[in-house]
Amino acid sequence: MNLLKSLFGGGGRDEDRGIYFYVRPKMCQQVLRIRVDPLNDLSRADDGKNYWCRKLASAARCPFQAEVELHFDKNKRYQRGEVTNGELVSEAEWLAQQA
Repeated sequence: MNLLKSLFGGGGRDEDRGIYFYVRPKMCQQVLRIRVDPLNDLSRADDGKNYWCRKLASAARCPFQAEVELHFDKNKRYQRGEVTNGELVSEAEWLAQQA
């Protein structure tokens, strides 16, 4: 039975491998949470060694869409991020909004 689960993906689905980032779009008070899956969302950078990804984030009542560009090293560890039409903020700001 365990063999069938491993072949057809019956186990290990509860584990979240996502990396979370928090962004506030320009002229908006809402903080959005962005999930990056390091196995599916990252692309090789032009140097052939590092990785990067780009995400678009928009709040329901916000006139601007934030473009988030994230850069990772060869081991898929976060290095730096850039946001157009917004800013990266801390998880604490997102949690405070949720309360």
